[in-house]
Amino acid sequence: MKRIFTVLALLALMTSAVNAQVKSVSAAQSAVENAKKDVENPKKNTKFATWIKYGKALIDAYDAPAGSGWINANHQELQLVSGNEKPLSVEKVTLAGQEWDKEVYPTRNYYFNAAGQLGLIEITKPVYENALDMALEAYSKANELDVKHSKAKDITGAILSIAGKYIDEAYTAYTLGDLAKASNFFEKAAIANATEPVCQVDSNSIYNAAFTAWLAGNNDRAKEFFDKSLEIGYYGEDGETFAKLADIAEKAGDSEKSKDYLEEGFQKFPQSQSILVGLINYYLGNNGSTDRLFELLGEAKKNEPNNASLYYVEGNICNQLGKTEDAVAAYDKCAEIDPNYAFGYIGKGQMFYNQAIKFSEEASNEMDDAKYMALVEKFENSLKACIEPFEKSLDILKDENTKIAVAEYLKNACFRFRTADDSYQQKYEKYSAMVAGAQQ
Repeated sequence: MKRIFTVLALLALMTSAVNAQVKSVSAAQSAVENAKKDVENPKKNTKFATWIKYGKALIDAYDAPAGSGWINANHQELQLVSGNEKPLSVEKVTLAGQEWDKEVYPTRNYYFNAAGQLGLIEITKPVYENALDMALEAYSKANELDVKHSKAKDITGAILSIAGKYIDEAYTAYTLGDLAKASNFFEKAAIANATEPVCQVDSNSIYNAAFTAWLAGNNDRAKEFFDKSLEIGYYGEDGETFAKLADIAEKAGDSEKSKDYLEEGFQKFPQSQSILVGLINYYLGNNGSTDRLFELLGEAKKNEPNNASLYYVEGNICNQLGKTEDAVAAYDKCAEIDPNYAFGYIGKGQMFYNQAIKFSEEASNEMDDAKYMALVEKFENSLKACIEPFEKSLDILKDENTKIAVAEYLKNACFRFRTADDSYQQKYEKYSAMVAGAQQ
């Protein structure tokens, strides 16, 4: 009986909250208008409490149209807190390659992912278009008036909350495909975090403002924020900031500047594939020589002679240039320097596997029998050659996802020879089981 009473009390509490939420949009707007009167009153607008009240009212007004939903909530949870509120319509939509259930309400759209969880909240009828902007200004004014910093903690918390809401808006816009809007919200998040008394450098939002502008094709804006990223020492994953600035410079017709960005990035992130590919394309496209690239790599080796990853990079360069023997030597050097470095083996295995794919495609288009058989022999030799390095990598890999990716390669390679030799059949079954186990 006590448990039933507790559940009923909880439901009553939720119902009460829902009833309050139904009135929240109009109540929030009324609260803002009342607070606004105080900030316009010369007798009251010199007090920080007036501006804090105004800022809080604006945040409440921003939140009101979102309804009772929260990210990761499921339908059952929402039904408990939203009472009998039903969506105006429901439809399936595809966003960023994923299918979502879109529920349309008078002030918002809810997007539920394949797991049935609320993943996005899109406000379609805000109380005020710029509520967060006005709230940030209000709290900034409150901080200015709070000369004794008696409310610094409250003001800091509010501004951080505003910054977080800007970031949520940015990711929502990004998922909905509005890249320019996402970039603007990321910029606003960075501005909020830089506002006193928070005074934080939001490197992630600065970079994301640049990245989404770049995706939107607004290269001038992208460059502005990528430059800011460099200024604060934030280079993105594997130095992607350098690769993007190089791309922007190349599109602007400044190949020399593009090269400078790539070389600087390569010195800091020699393992970056995007920087590496950019440099190879630059040198082959401009003077047909990659000598400078090997010079840069040589300088890196002098600084870190025991860095196995530098030989992995060298192997990748040689592989892309078609220098198979040199690539093998570089990949093998990785294990010589660091027996626990798996990527030398993986690079070697991928090179032979990709060569096998290439020979297979060439064979399928060859009409001459003799040439066809020669290509098939090359195909099989390359496919067999990839097995040993891949298997060696499995012995030392720690990351499960990478292990499964390697097992997928091995499964495909061993499948070809499973009827010719029982050992390949056993390996095929072993690696098939690994892949199947990961998919369960």
